[in-house]
Amino acid sequence: MQNKFVIFLKEWVLPVLVAFVVMLLVRTFLFAFVRVNGPSMMPNLQNNELVLLDKITKYQRGDVIVFDARHEDPQVKPGEKDYVKRIIGKPGDTVSYKNSNLYVNGRVINQNYIDINERTLGTEMSFGNQWTLKTLSSADTWQKQDRNQEKVPAGKYFVMGDHRSVSNDGRYFGFVDAKHISGKVIVPFWNSDKTAKKNINQQRKVFFDN
Repeated sequence: MQNKFVIFLKEWVLPVLVAFVVMLLVRTFLFAFVRVNGPSMMPNLQNNELVLLDKITKYQRGDVIVFDARHEDPQVKPGEKDYVKRIIGKPGDTVSYKNSNLYVNGRVINQNYIDINERTLGTEMSFGNQWTLKTLSSADTWQKQDRNQEKVPAGKYFVMGDHRSVSNDGRYFGFVDAKHISGKVIVPFWNSDKTAKKNINQQRKVFFDN
């Protein structure tokens, strides 16, 4: 009887336990599934879309990330926690906008992942047709530690949503601290929208126009 019990433990209980521990470790330190909440990343990410979160990749310009908004946005709505946005500027970068073009360190960036309305009206409706980090960061809505900056500070990122006309992002509240970022969004292989996958997963490779 005892031998059968030991065999049961080895053949059934132990493998299940090991699988559970491995899954827990992977979810905690490597990857996880998350759902997009809201329209701020449309058309590339849809509300309630299930995506993969990569917790180990180093963040680059063009990456779409998830971060804890409770530490970044003083106006975050009650009950909300995570925001999904795209990295435009990383530590040391200057960011500016003029007449539908976004510039990072003086270079025009590739914005083919959104239409001309979001590049212009979506970006200008609240801030005009020309702005810089310095002009944005002079606003009282920015976190105090982020105000009056000409460059993205060390350890922080400047982020924007793709659906800029509705996105509450870095233009309004300031920079995102790296320690509050949960990971990089990856559209999984089974998603049939090839354009969205390219615009989310590969934009880091084609961030600049040239």
